[in-house]
Amino acid sequence: MLQALRFTFIVFLISGIVYPLLITGMGQTLFSKQANGSLIPNQQGVVIGSSLIGQNFTRPEYFHPRPSANGYDAANSGGSNYGPTNQKLMNRIQADALAYQQANPTSKTIPVDAVSASASGLDPDISISNALAQVSRVATVRHLTPKDVRQLVLNHQEQPLFTERPYVNVLQLNMALDSLVEKM
Repeated sequence: MLQALRFTFIVFLISGIVYPLLITGMGQTLFSKQANGSLIPNQQGVVIGSSLIGQNFTRPEYFHPRPSANGYDAANSGGSNYGPTNQKLMNRIQADALAYQQANPTSKTIPVDAVSASASGLDPDISISNALAQVSRVATVRHLTPKDVRQLVLNHQEQPLFTERPYVNVLQLNMALDSLVEKM
């Protein structure tokens, strides 16, 4: 009986105290930004978001994210769970496509991620094709040249490790856009 209690105590110390402290210490040392939520501060140092969680930008002077089935609520992560033949899903996609066309009338195509929500409803990134399709609207509203806005998009693209398609983080792109306007 005493041997079982000692073994239980040792396992408790290792798995309940030593291991969590070791992993937390390694995370804070090696990956501090990621371990603390990948938070993004503004120029005044106030945290305005995370590079891991999407935000809903709706004003025409900003790049818009992909649709979210949960309203970008991080406490309620998840998709709509509608099947591909569900009429509610088809209606939402048609409405999103129409809204995208109206907001970006110079775009010849509608990128898939402009009308399809991510599985979590919190995707912070959009495809390069989606961002480039919004360049004309953003440039016009901000009184910038499309060339400058397009270059901003291309400068902020990221290449994922295991997929071939580059993407851009909407929050970081919009922050860079605000900085570009302030400089002019």
